[in-house]
Amino acid sequence: MKRIARSDRGLRGNTRQRGFTLLEMLIAIAILAVIAVLSWRGLDSVIRGRATISNAMEDERVIAQLFDQMRIDARQAATDDEAGQPAVQIGNGSLQIVRGVFAPGTPPRLQVVRYRLSNGQIVRYASPPLANVGEVRRALSSGDSTGGWSAIPLMGGVGSLATRVYIPDKGWTTRMSDVLSQINQNDNNLKVPQLGNAPLPRAVSGIQVAVGAHNLQVPLTRVFLVGE
Repeated sequence: MKRIARSDRGLRGNTRQRGFTLLEMLIAIAILAVIAVLSWRGLDSVIRGRATISNAMEDERVIAQLFDQMRIDARQAATDDEAGQPAVQIGNGSLQIVRGVFAPGTPPRLQVVRYRLSNGQIVRYASPPLANVGEVRRALSSGDSTGGWSAIPLMGGVGSLATRVYIPDKGWTTRMSDVLSQINQNDNNLKVPQLGNAPLPRAVSGIQVAVGAHNLQVPLTRVFLVGE
């Protein structure tokens, strides 16, 4: 019997591998490009979010440090009698406190502290420890740029620093004349025989500070007790 030759042309045609068309390649490239753009935008959003959070945390730390230092100075404020003048003075975007300095192994001293807005920064100026009222007066007359004063910037980007003080039985005021009037009244009250041995009351029992900054929608306001 004569053998019949089988053709494998069809078999070879069925097993031939088919490649990607140009259109399919373009679609794949477009999909990968979209995925890359979305990934980049997501990463950029995460980085920006982290930067925003870090900046906000740093701002909160600076603000907390500023108000904590003010609270400490107000709490350590001397009396008007010890300072030989109003222990707390305000005006022209500044706050001045005559406070006590208490270090182990040394006698109590006085110190003049000033918070002042200068070139968009709140700067804390502090005199060296002072032994008596006379040294306090000399320190005040010499200014805070000489005589061993320290200057520490506490907060930048500040647009305003507003202060007012609380006088018992009279309320809040921004006028130092009200403070001086209260000191005179307290001094006159001590001339009454029944109150002759009583200590001179504080003319100011509270301080309110409002800080306005470029990154704040509204000023931040804090109230500090004096000598507490």
